[in-house]
Amino acid sequence: MTTTLLDTLRTLVGPANVLADGDLTAWEQDWRRRVRGKALAVVRPASTQEVAAVVKACAAAGTAIVPQGGNTGLAVGSTPDDSGTQIVLSLTRMNTVRSIDTDNLTMTVEAGCILQNLQDVAQNAGVLFPLSLAAEGSCTIGGNLGTNAGGTQVVRYGNARDLCLGLEVVTASGDIWNGLTGLRKDNTGYDLRDLFIGSEGTLGIITAATLKLYPEPAARLTAWAAVPSMEHAVALLGLAHKHLGAGLTGFEVMGQFALSLVGKHMPQLRVPFLGDENAPWCVLLENSDSESEEHARGRFEALLETAFEASCVTDAVVAENLTQAQQLWHIRENIPLAQAEEGLNIKHDISIQISRIPAFVAHTDAVLRREIPGVRLVNFGHLGDGNLHYNVQAPEQGDPKAFLRDHEEHVHQLVYDAVAEFGGSFSAEHGIGELKADKLEKYQSPVALSMMRAVKQALDPQGIMNPGRVLNR
Repeated sequence: MTTTLLDTLRTLVGPANVLADGDLTAWEQDWRRRVRGKALAVVRPASTQEVAAVVKACAAAGTAIVPQGGNTGLAVGSTPDDSGTQIVLSLTRMNTVRSIDTDNLTMTVEAGCILQNLQDVAQNAGVLFPLSLAAEGSCTIGGNLGTNAGGTQVVRYGNARDLCLGLEVVTASGDIWNGLTGLRKDNTGYDLRDLFIGSEGTLGIITAATLKLYPEPAARLTAWAAVPSMEHAVALLGLAHKHLGAGLTGFEVMGQFALSLVGKHMPQLRVPFLGDENAPWCVLLENSDSESEEHARGRFEALLETAFEASCVTDAVVAENLTQAQQLWHIRENIPLAQAEEGLNIKHDISIQISRIPAFVAHTDAVLRREIPGVRLVNFGHLGDGNLHYNVQAPEQGDPKAFLRDHEEHVHQLVYDAVAEFGGSFSAEHGIGELKADKLEKYQSPVALSMMRAVKQALDPQGIMNPGRVLNR
């Protein structure tokens, strides 16, 4: 049966695009290098029709399919298990921008398009595609939609879901649903688009999408501010909303220890206020304005002046040009890489109501330090939309591998119990994947889980679409 299926797949997509031998590490190992699976084959279709044919062949053979884009996910949602029986369906050959409509402010693109390439295509057309995250040079839009990715501009433009008007999807039976509407109003029955966005390939395979575009801002201003506490960071966010309105496009918070790792492992990056005792937290904020730069700068300076008067900010640096702004963002985006250089760590991608974040951080910091003396907390993230990457590093002289082995599950329990206590979510923008499927069972309501299983059964009755991801069963 295996040989027959592989021969069929070679006929459908070409022998060169069915990889069953050699080094398949790029497809079989997750980005964090925590899991290595074994695929029956990696299949690389070049069109939606080829995807549909591959799915039909796999469905007939009862073979599971793991859809994969750039393989940059953080929750082990796009790598095969170790059974050697699953097909990895790589969509990277499907990388065409099918159309761009600047009058309708939309573009229709295939799932394998790299995010940064889409940003560049939009910019060359004089418009903006605002989805932006650290992996944008290698992640694909299909994966972004499959996990409902967030990033640094959610406070203004929303998650990937908010930037998508329509989808093209291959169902678990191999049918093609063409929902590539460019309409902003369309109430013709259930919103099938929202079923597939965030479903991590467990209900069907996203092959193309129609995305929202925006006018390019006339001015962009970026500042790096030192704040004396998380409470002051939240207060600064309130002032930014008041002074900048919809112009507030980014609001990132970073703890001093997180920044110290960047200073330690990437000394070429000049981190403002590094080691400043009056700056236990720093905020990176960005203002995009449709009016002139002079007008934008006036509002920006008024915000900072008010923030200083209210003691929300103790010091600040304002980028004088685009290069300086990019350097500031580069510091923020390199925190995860610096943390990886420090050693294995326990990651969390959580969301809390913004007003409750200071109390959550104080409470959870205290619990972790009491339970694991010497533990180091790498706290940073998108404060503007309530999403923190609340990560936990081993004590300074500790063995990172032993720390993970001995403490990972206990740390997860402490953090996620606190998240639940404060009414938050244990999965904000990275998805559930395999790593958090058991957490979904624990923290999601039984009614919600029952509805999710009903949807899964209805759309994928054979259970061949990315099994073991999101839902355990």
